[in-house]
Amino acid sequence: MEIQQQAIKKLANSMRIYVETHLDFHRLKNTDQEEAVDNLDRAFEAKLEAFHSLYDVSKSDIDFFAHGDTAALILMRNAIHHRDHLLFRSWNQDMALDDGYKQYLGAEFFLAGYDVLDSPARMRYFYKLEDFYLRVDESLSSPYLEKRMGAPNRKKLIEQLDSDLHFKDIKQRAKADRYPDGQVYINVMPIFISAVCRVFKALKVKGVEFVGFDAKAYEESFTNELKVDFSKVVYEPLRII
Repeated sequence: MEIQQQAIKKLANSMRIYVETHLDFHRLKNTDQEEAVDNLDRAFEAKLEAFHSLYDVSKSDIDFFAHGDTAALILMRNAIHHRDHLLFRSWNQDMALDDGYKQYLGAEFFLAGYDVLDSPARMRYFYKLEDFYLRVDESLSSPYLEKRMGAPNRKKLIEQLDSDLHFKDIKQRAKADRYPDGQVYINVMPIFISAVCRVFKALKVKGVEFVGFDAKAYEESFTNELKVDFSKVVYEPLRII
C-alpha cells in the first residue's frame, strides 16, 4: 500500500502542475507561443506517465483494461512514451506551432467532448480521434500500429473505445456531417478525469490512504464528486479564419 500511496502522490502532484501550467498558458503564449504549447504538452504527458506508474503498482488489484477510460489512458501513454510514430500531436501543436493553422484556413473542424458534472468540460486538451484507430485498428493498414499489443487485445480495445467512450458514435456523426477524419478531434481531459476517478475510488475502497498535500487535495473530488457522462457527447464545430 505504501508503494501505491507514493504513486497516488506522484499522480496528484502532476495533476497540480498541469493546472498551474494551464493557468499560465494564456499569459505565456503572448510572449513565447512555442514555450507555452510545449510546456502544456509536457505537463499533460507527465500526467499520463504518472498514471502509468500507478498502473504498474496497481494492476494486480485493478483491471485497467476492463474499461475504456483507463485503457485509453494506457494507450495514449504508451504511444507517446515510445514515439515510434507521428500520432497524438495536440491541437495546440498542430495549429499554433509553425503557423500550422494557415494550411487549414477556411476549413472547419469537429471537436467532440463529454459532460463533466452535467455540463461541458471546462478543461480541454484535444487529440485527433483517428490517431486512436491508427494505433490499434489493423484494418487501416497503419504504419503506426501498436505491435506490442496482440490482435485480440487491439480488437477488444477498439470495442471499448467505441462502446464505453462512444467513439463510434462520434465517428458516425462526423462522417454524416462530412468532416474529414483528420479534422475530428476529441477532448481527452474528461477521459483522464473518469479514469483517475475510477482508480482512486478502487484504491480507497481497498484501504489505500491519500498521503501528501496534493493527494489529499484531490481525494474528495476524484473519489466522491466528479462524474463524467460519456453518453452525453458535446459537439463543437470550429472554423479556421
